[in-house]
Amino acid sequence: MELRPYQQESRDAIFSQWDDGIKKTLLVLPTGCGKTIVFARVAEQCVQNGDRVLILAHRGELLEQAADKIAKATGLGCATEKAEETCMGSWFRIVVGSVQTLMRAKRLSQFPEDYFSTIIIDEAHHSISDSYQRVLEHFPDAKVLGVTATPDRGDMKNLGNVFESLAYEYTLPKAIKEGYLSPIKAVTIPLTMDLTGVGTQGGDYKVGDLGTALDPYLYNIAEEMQKYCADKKTVVFLPLVKTSQKFRDILNEKGFRAAEVNGESQDRAEVLQDFENNRYNVLCNSMLLTEGWDCPSVDCIVVLRPTKVRSLYCQMVGRGTRLFPGKESLLLLDFLWHTERHELCHPAHLICENEEVAQKMTENLEKDAGCPMDIEEAEKSAAEDVVEQREEALAKQLAEMKRRKRKLVDPLQFEMSIQAEDLSGYVPAFGWEMAPPSESQQKTLEKLGIMPDEIDNAGKASKLLERLDKRRVECLTTPKQIRFLESRGFQHVGTWQFENAKRLIDRIAGNGWRVPHDINPAEYKGE
Repeated sequence: MELRPYQQESRDAIFSQWDDGIKKTLLVLPTGCGKTIVFARVAEQCVQNGDRVLILAHRGELLEQAADKIAKATGLGCATEKAEETCMGSWFRIVVGSVQTLMRAKRLSQFPEDYFSTIIIDEAHHSISDSYQRVLEHFPDAKVLGVTATPDRGDMKNLGNVFESLAYEYTLPKAIKEGYLSPIKAVTIPLTMDLTGVGTQGGDYKVGDLGTALDPYLYNIAEEMQKYCADKKTVVFLPLVKTSQKFRDILNEKGFRAAEVNGESQDRAEVLQDFENNRYNVLCNSMLLTEGWDCPSVDCIVVLRPTKVRSLYCQMVGRGTRLFPGKESLLLLDFLWHTERHELCHPAHLICENEEVAQKMTENLEKDAGCPMDIEEAEKSAAEDVVEQREEALAKQLAEMKRRKRKLVDPLQFEMSIQAEDLSGYVPAFGWEMAPPSESQQKTLEKLGIMPDEIDNAGKASKLLERLDKRRVECLTTPKQIRFLESRGFQHVGTWQFENAKRLIDRIAGNGWRVPHDINPAEYKGE
């Protein structure tokens, strides 16, 4: 099974981290991009290096899926450590293990602490829990790879307490652009549902309260689905089993062929197969199908389980992002949930790394309620709106700076000038990144012309210094050139070559520090 280019890059990046002495590293691939294939190949290489590998997961379906993919991708067999099954005495070098089984002290005590040289954690966003930590602590010298589909920097902050680095991240927009995942069209349904009375627990909405809050709207939701989902293969996520079953019945009244599955369903496998074979066109579930289930022909997702947890939202939508013959795009229905705070996940959170852009995109989609919008185009439009707003704010800030005659460049001015969205939207993820900038970082930034007082974490300082060094190698403008020329009204000087800026400054200096009459700063391109 030949790896795709990004899969090969991610595999190489993981071993590079381990070779550099970083023991615990992360791989982030969107749902549908073959993360199991990647870690199967990583496991294969580890076995060839003489390692014994443990693949750790929290659900039986994930373990079975991992063993199956490893067999198909590498030809290697796996032993199992789960319930009554044990890997002790097996000659297989790869073990798929249930965290619920391995976390038990009696079970762990059977293994010497050097028994596994490599541990791979599937769905690694669960790894911050005590059960995973117990297993990792028992094998202190093992190299660890966490694999997850979540693109959420909020989650990554928590994962930064477990992992030391992010080896590789492949984003949803890139996967769609390169043709590995289906384009997503989001439509905001103009039906407002009130969640202000819903309580929270463990950082998310209480499912019991959600079921009660959702109940009065189920008939209206079904009517809205008739407009958009009549010819679609749809999966609906709901908070409670009873809500899911009730909604299935309502959908059937409205002419859909709906089925429902939950953790207690005796005929679950049969229902899922029938849905795949188009006997049903809607499948309702109460959060059962968020992980470990694939049906590529799904082309519509309805999220009726509002959540603040981005990883959970991405898992739900990810059930419909896989490619399938004849499938042009995934339709994602988003409802106008009324809450007191802006913490709810929306389609924007699938694609926007910057929360400011996500909020703007959500506002724009709500203005165009009822119209399906390609999420990449919507994100681009929102980003342009945000940049415009930032530039207006920056203009005011620059006027203030001009009055203060600072010799150093404000980091925001530098970032906007060089058009570095990755810097202006940067959020620290790992422990060291969140620490204050070091004295050495601050002195170097000041020496290079950047005001260090405005930078509050070491991660941002490190990224700025890397960018400044790269710009020096590429012979681009310095922060001081940017500050001087932009104070004279020139635009985006950060995109100019160093020599072009120098020649212009020399001309201005030779003209008594005035801009020559034949130059219009607002239109000058620096060429």
